[in-house]
Amino acid sequence: LISPAMVVAFVAIAKSVGQQCLKRSKPYSNSYFSSYGVQKWQFQSHRTLILQSASESVKLERLSDSDSGILEVKLDRPEARNAIGKDMLKGLQQALEAVSNERSANVLMICSSVPKVFCAGADLKERKTMILSEVQDFVSTLRSTFSFLEALHIPTIAAIEGIALGGGLEMAMSCDIRICGEDAVMGLPETGLAIIPGAGGTQRLPRLVGKSIAKDIIFTGRKISGKDAGSIGS
Repeated sequence: LISPAMVVAFVAIAKSVGQQCLKRSKPYSNSYFSSYGVQKWQFQSHRTLILQSASESVKLERLSDSDSGILEVKLDRPEARNAIGKDMLKGLQQALEAVSNERSANVLMICSSVPKVFCAGADLKERKTMILSEVQDFVSTLRSTFSFLEALHIPTIAAIEGIALGGGLEMAMSCDIRICGEDAVMGLPETGLAIIPGAGGTQRLPRLVGKSIAKDIIFTGRKISGKDAGSIGS
């Protein structure tokens, strides 16, 4: 499991190099999130971000050190192992938009409040209820949301505990840094469902681990442990 010391260490590293790690001078425009809309966030005190009408499965908080500028997106949908459906996707969009507009933010962490789960990927049960055009719109919006995450002007960290599969791993790969315990389980199992990773996995994984290893992981759909992920450089 990820220890608090590990999280603190990586946050300290990301915070110290925040200005040097800027990847974009300006955030993407709001139209990037046009499919599901963006609501306005407001600050309540100096510690926690509150949204007037947000997805209950995504929480955006400021860590207890009010001067640190460390924001944390927490995934909280235990009944579906944090599977990303329309509601959670809207919450992610809103959270990332709020982060991009928050001038005092120095680093963003994405983690889960569900034990032994980071994110199980897209909500396939919900997808079965969608018509083709809705599926296409959902996948396109998911892809653009992760691209927005990747382009944030501050360092981003994915703290992975437990499973990170499909879209969950694609979200983690969109971050600058990934940390996990040796018992974490990661993979892109889409080929077992006769589909391909649709939210950037086919592009980001080869950049992180090289083409040969990426093809092996994607073609076979096999899962790798946190220990193995560290050895192959992901």
